[in-house]
Amino acid sequence: MLRFLLIGSTGQIGWELRRTLPPLGKVIAPPREELDLGNSDSIRAAIRETRPQIIVNAAAFAAMNRVETQPDRAMLVNAVAPGVLAEESKRLGALLVHYSSAYVFDGTGVRPYREDDCPNPINAYGRSKLAGERAIAAAGGDHIIIRLSWIHSLRGTNFLSAILRAAREKPEIPVVDDQIGSPTWARTVAAATARVLQAWRPADVRRGIFHLSASGRVSRSEFAEEIIATGQRVSGDTAMWARVKPVASADYPLPAARPKYCVLDNTKIRAAFGIEMPDWRSEVAGCVADRFAAT
Repeated sequence: MLRFLLIGSTGQIGWELRRTLPPLGKVIAPPREELDLGNSDSIRAAIRETRPQIIVNAAAFAAMNRVETQPDRAMLVNAVAPGVLAEESKRLGALLVHYSSAYVFDGTGVRPYREDDCPNPINAYGRSKLAGERAIAAAGGDHIIIRLSWIHSLRGTNFLSAILRAAREKPEIPVVDDQIGSPTWARTVAAATARVLQAWRPADVRRGIFHLSASGRVSRSEFAEEIIATGQRVSGDTAMWARVKPVASADYPLPAARPKYCVLDNTKIRAAFGIEMPDWRSEVAGCVADRFAAT
């Protein structure tokens, strides 16, 4: 029976992995107090005690605006820690699965980014995630790095949850209309990860970096409009919902610059593992439906 070490089990993706991984084997999900990504000794001790066959790292310092003011902390959690995980997984002969981000790119692209496109992050978060990717590769062990775009869920802080909350509190919400991406549900990421791990075998040549995001593309403001329209439809309440006001990024400055284009090409993961990703609209519909089903 496979033994998984799941790191970050309370986050958006980690929470969903707690549902998708158990059918594949035993899942060990230590709390932060027992495996602290800011402490290399804590990481090594936890791995050597549990001796997993597969390590899944779903944790990160991802609060982008805070990362800009705490870049050293971000490098420790998003870059140094994945390197330690990779070293320990190689020592065990285990597989490391790690999540990265479309924010390793600068957003100047005009077509979906492929795995071999040159990274050029424009914020501290992207730089720390790219450093993590490189630390994992340098360790030389078996690894799968999955780059993601615009993750949303009903847990934690993310764009979809923020819009649902603001839409019932304000008459109008300013949302940038010049950032393009592919909104992807954390639940779909967890399901796809389980499919990858179900298919993967030791000495498998299917390793390295893979892109995974919902199909299609949309601006932030159109994404917000879809969230609100779906909320109205699912809840049956068409009153008291905010109107979206499209604005330019320059008119809505944030501490961390966001890439203007975050669309990823899924061709490689589709060819390697047969994974077909749903359209971003169905991702929004499923997530919002869960929100109102719970009330």
